[in-house]
Amino acid sequence: EVRGVIDLVDMKAYEYDGTGRENCKEIPIPDDLRAQAEEYREKLMDEVAEVSDTLMERYLEGEEISHDEIVTALKDGTNHGDIFPVVCGVATRNMATNRLLDAIVEDLPSPVKHGEMEVSDHVALKPSEDGELFAYVFKTRADPFAGRINLFRVYQGVLPHDTQLLNTRTHNKERVGSLLTFNGKESVTVDEFGPGDIGAVAKLKETRAGDWLAARDEPIAMPAIKLPAPVMAFAMEPKSKGDEDKVFTALRRLQEEDPTIDLHRDQQTGEQIVAGLSQIHVEVIVDRLKSRFGAEVTLKPPRVPYQETIRRGAKAHGRHKKQTGGRGQFGDCHIEIEPIESEDGGTFEFVNAIKGGVIPQGFIPAVEKGVLEAMAHGPVAGYPVKGVRVTLFDGSYHSVDSSEMAFKTAGSIAMKDALAQAGAALLEPIMIVTLSVPEDAVGDVIGDLNSRRGRPQGMEPGPGGMTEVKAEVPMAEMLTYAPDLRSLTGGQGDYTMEFLRYEEVPSHLAQKVVEQAAEDAEAVKA
Repeated sequence: EVRGVIDLVDMKAYEYDGTGRENCKEIPIPDDLRAQAEEYREKLMDEVAEVSDTLMERYLEGEEISHDEIVTALKDGTNHGDIFPVVCGVATRNMATNRLLDAIVEDLPSPVKHGEMEVSDHVALKPSEDGELFAYVFKTRADPFAGRINLFRVYQGVLPHDTQLLNTRTHNKERVGSLLTFNGKESVTVDEFGPGDIGAVAKLKETRAGDWLAARDEPIAMPAIKLPAPVMAFAMEPKSKGDEDKVFTALRRLQEEDPTIDLHRDQQTGEQIVAGLSQIHVEVIVDRLKSRFGAEVTLKPPRVPYQETIRRGAKAHGRHKKQTGGRGQFGDCHIEIEPIESEDGGTFEFVNAIKGGVIPQGFIPAVEKGVLEAMAHGPVAGYPVKGVRVTLFDGSYHSVDSSEMAFKTAGSIAMKDALAQAGAALLEPIMIVTLSVPEDAVGDVIGDLNSRRGRPQGMEPGPGGMTEVKAEVPMAEMLTYAPDLRSLTGGQGDYTMEFLRYEEVPSHLAQKVVEQAAEDAEAVKA
C-alpha cells in the first residue's frame, strides 16, 4: 500500500491521505526507509556529479552540494540526454502529482535551451520567437461546455489569438479564436504563446491529437508521432441493455482524446473490443465512461476467434421436398468439398460445375447461400468453417415447385452432411509476438513463452541495452500477457503482436475449447 513518496533531492518525505485531492503533509523520513533512501540519494548524487568536473571534485572531497546546484546539474544532464529523472506516484489516486509538476518546472531544462530539433529530413524547428510558427497538438479532450478542446505545445514562433493556421495533415485552415491556459479545471484567457509554451484552444473543426498547426499557406509534410501499440484488450459490455449506443458514442469521444485507445468490433465474435497500453489504462477508460458520460460497462477477456476446417474431401446430397397439395417446395443438389491450404483461414471457393441445365442458373446462387449458412456454425464447436472449396456438380429441379428458398435449404442440408463426413478440425489464431526485454530477463521470458506453447523465432540486440525477441504464440495464451511480462521484467518489458496464421488446435486442448463453446451456447439460451 503506497502512503507517500520521498524526495531524494531535498531528502524529505510526503504522506498522502488517500483521498485523491492532493492532501499531503511533509513528514520525517520513516525509520524503516531511511537506509534505503540514503542509498538511493547516494546513487542520485553519483549521477549528478558526473555532469560537471568541478562538481565531481567537490563531491569526492565530501563538500555539501546545495539544492540549486543539484537542480542545475539535473537540468544540464537531462538536456544532454545523460540523466533521465524518475518521479514516483500513483496516477489513479492523484498521489504525488503535485511533486511531478514541481519536478517538471524545477528540474527539467527550458525548451529554449534545447536548440534546433530535426522533426524530419526537411524540417528543423528552433525554439525562437522569430521563426515561422509550428505547434504540435498532443491531446484532445471533450469539455461539456466548451466542446472539443485541443492542447498544444509551441515549438517555434509565436501563436497569437484570433488567427488562422494550417493543419498540416488535412491541408485545411483552422480559425484559432481565444487562447487558454489551464490551472486544474479553471481556464484563463491569454494573448499569445511562445516557444515551449503549452496552451489550449477550443472549437477547431478538424484538428485532433497528433496534428501539427503552422502559420503558412503552402502545405508541408510533417511526420506523425509514432504512438505505442495497445497490448491489453478486453471485451466490453454495457451493464444496462439499451446503452449500446451511449457507450459507443462515449468511447469514440474518449478515443478522440486518447489515440492510443484501440476500439473495434470483432467481426467473428461480435464483441466490442477496447484495447489500451495496460490493464490500468483500460480501467481508467472504464472509470471515465462512468464519471463523465454516465455509462457503466463490464470487462472480460475477449473470446478467441477460433475457426474450423476439414481434413479430407467428401461428397453429399441435399434434397428439400414439400409437396402436399398446391405449390410445394423442391430443391435437389449434389456437392463435393475439399480442403484448401490457407494460412489466414479465410479462403472459400464455390465452383459451379452444373452441366445440361439440371439446375437452372437462377438457383445456383441460392445453393451457395445455403452452403455459406451451414459453414457459419461448424460441426466441432459451432465456429465458422474456412479453407474449403465446394463444387456443385449435379442436382434436379421441379418446373413449378422449385424456388430459391428450396435450393438454399437443399444447399445447407448437403453442406452439413459433407462437413460431418470430412473430418472437421478446430483452428486457432497464431500471433507473431515481438518483445523488447532487458538482457538479464531474456531467459525467464523465453521460458514463459515456451510454457504458453510459444515458438521463439530469434533474438537480436535492441536499442538501450534491450534485447528483441520474436516468437509465434497462440492468441489464446496471450490474452492476459501484459501483467505477466511486467512481472518478469520488472516493468521494463514491452511487446506488440500481430495475427500471423491459423493452425490446428492440439487434440488435448481442443476438447476444452469444445466444452467451453457448449457452455457459452447454453448461457446465451438462458
